[in-house]
Amino acid sequence: MFKFLFLLLLPVFSIAQPLTQSELDRCRSRAKNVEIIRDKWGIPHVYGKTDADAVFGLIYAQCEDDFSRVEMNHVEKLGRLSEVNGKEDIWKDLYVRMIIDSAEAVADYKKSPAWMKLLLEAWADGINYFLHRNPNVKPALLNRFKAWYPLLWTDGSIGAINTGNLGPGDLKAFYTGEKTSVSFLDGQAEKEILGSNGFAIGPTRSASGNALLYINPHTTFYFRPEVQMVSEEGLNAYGAVTWGQFFIYQGFNAHCGWMHTSSNADVSDVYSEKITKQGDQYFYTYEGKLLPVKQKQIVISYLQNGKLSKEIFKANYTHHGPVLAKELDGDWLSVRSYNRSLNSLIQSWSRTKAKGFEEYKKVMSLAGNTSNNTVFADNKGNIAYWHGNYMPIRDTSFNWGEAVDGTTSKTEWRGLHKVEETVHLYNPRNGWIQNCNSTPFSAAGNLSPEKTKYPGYMAPDGENFRGVNAVRILDRLSEVTVDKLISAGYDTYLPAFEVLVPELIKMFERDVPVGNMLYNEISGAVTMLKEWDYRFSERSIATTLAIEWGQKLNPLIQRVYIEQGQSDQVAVTKFFAANASQQDLLLPLRAVVLELKEKFGTWQMPWGDINRYQRLTGNVKETYDDARPSLSVGFTAATWGCLPSFVSRVMPLTKKRYGYSGNSFICAVEFGQKIKAKSLLAGGVSKDPASPHFGDQADMYSKGRFKDVLFYREDVLKQVEKRYRPGE
Repeated sequence: MFKFLFLLLLPVFSIAQPLTQSELDRCRSRAKNVEIIRDKWGIPHVYGKTDADAVFGLIYAQCEDDFSRVEMNHVEKLGRLSEVNGKEDIWKDLYVRMIIDSAEAVADYKKSPAWMKLLLEAWADGINYFLHRNPNVKPALLNRFKAWYPLLWTDGSIGAINTGNLGPGDLKAFYTGEKTSVSFLDGQAEKEILGSNGFAIGPTRSASGNALLYINPHTTFYFRPEVQMVSEEGLNAYGAVTWGQFFIYQGFNAHCGWMHTSSNADVSDVYSEKITKQGDQYFYTYEGKLLPVKQKQIVISYLQNGKLSKEIFKANYTHHGPVLAKELDGDWLSVRSYNRSLNSLIQSWSRTKAKGFEEYKKVMSLAGNTSNNTVFADNKGNIAYWHGNYMPIRDTSFNWGEAVDGTTSKTEWRGLHKVEETVHLYNPRNGWIQNCNSTPFSAAGNLSPEKTKYPGYMAPDGENFRGVNAVRILDRLSEVTVDKLISAGYDTYLPAFEVLVPELIKMFERDVPVGNMLYNEISGAVTMLKEWDYRFSERSIATTLAIEWGQKLNPLIQRVYIEQGQSDQVAVTKFFAANASQQDLLLPLRAVVLELKEKFGTWQMPWGDINRYQRLTGNVKETYDDARPSLSVGFTAATWGCLPSFVSRVMPLTKKRYGYSGNSFICAVEFGQKIKAKSLLAGGVSKDPASPHFGDQADMYSKGRFKDVLFYREDVLKQVEKRYRPGE
């Protein structure tokens, strides 16, 4: 855990490395086999002779729309953010380098099957050819993209790293001693509330007798564009990709569709290691023996005053994995995890070509998916759900939501569970399935999997208010069409306030005398909340009061993700409401009323007047301005049970709230003889403010009005905006 510092005065370059003549000839040859057709929304429909051609064209089109996001996603996974952003990201880089080994990614590339190597090489060629053809685009750091880069990703999800809730802050504390407790142990650590919604509707619930799928990832805005990729080798997939991916992450083909929701299934574990120091060597105790702590030198470069400096760390590892933190008693905390693999990438690609339920099950048997739940539907009427996928076998006498004893072999993993042993659900009789990052034990109401049949580490996820809302809605739904499914996904009810508001009203009416100062200050607001039906809308003043009030309540009620043995969001909220004091409930409402008056001159502010959508620059770090145009939005954060999530907050130098996360790509699909689908993006597909597709879906987004998906080539050709080959 020692470190030292020295400086190297190195210039920072941002010029793409030139292609050799043979590389250029290869790219030009590949480009001749690719056609990109952009429809009237700017959505790229990529057609290639081979799968590799389609990959080449897809990544070329992504670079056209937002090269900076493609690049920075890989800078992050290489652990090189500090070379762009400066010293503030050193700990993020060290964290990534300790968890994801680039040398292992290179080794996986070398042993990849021939067909995968073709895809990886076409991917790298597509980006490098884009840079060659667009010399005005200056990379922030990566002057040449290499074919092994996609093997740095987890399940194809750029942010999905599983380390038992230990993060860069814990790593910094371990090296610097700046903090005395770690987030894993202090009981207050909470993951950012993003999540996603996935609904599958079976034939008995649909108007046509076909299955339907609702695809609704909740991410930061513009995190995934909408694309289609087609080849003459049987590929025809449509949906959303994270910038830099070469496969459809959440979407569908002509036979079936898949929606991933973030899973809290336990796929990584923290081990408490007893450490002994002898001279300059550290040892850890295992099965009564002292084993040497392995050390690896990691060099982190960082930008400082226009030059690169370097800091060197000696990273520590036990056989469990990297050491990321230290407990109060001095024990070190190591992490065992599975955060990248060739198998994961093979699985991510293979599912895009599955021809239905049976083939999709075979893909799931690869067990390379560590971060996702899957909601599924196909054109034979099957619907299914898998809670996680990669699942280590463990001794159930331990609570795997806590740090386990690293000194004994009893806490070792014992292989992987077969997919059929994990929590899953196939074709329930009720005809619907849902997951909203909630427990799988409510995925189909009273026909859900039984919790007692599974070990606690498989599904520690608790219930949240989106899950409560989804069950309520889907259980009443019948004669479902694409439009009806979209309406269900845009239901306006906020069930969290069904728990919180009645307790507020009861306390106010019981404990606050008429005419005293508190009564005079909040009586109008209480009356408005008492008359509220718990449904959001742009013109609702009660929605404003409820959301601003809710944000001030105990942060524990906002928790969505939990560990084994913890109480879930719904249970914690009910307990909080039932045991709250005036200070917990009434005084926060008073603060809201006073703050609204101070900012706007009145507390009677309709929600849409202060809850806004705005996109000005296209930068990853967007800026916001009350004086610039913005759109009114009625949706709220998922925390309160809102299905069409819109997470907003007051930004620096603003009084109004601006959305930055939530609904990002939404799509409803019906699987019949022909695909019927509608979709929507936040804003538009381009990051360029000068492009007509920078914000051409923004007004539709704010109102929940969807566009038709152009899945078939004949339909695409009717709405062509641009038709070209890469480089033309």
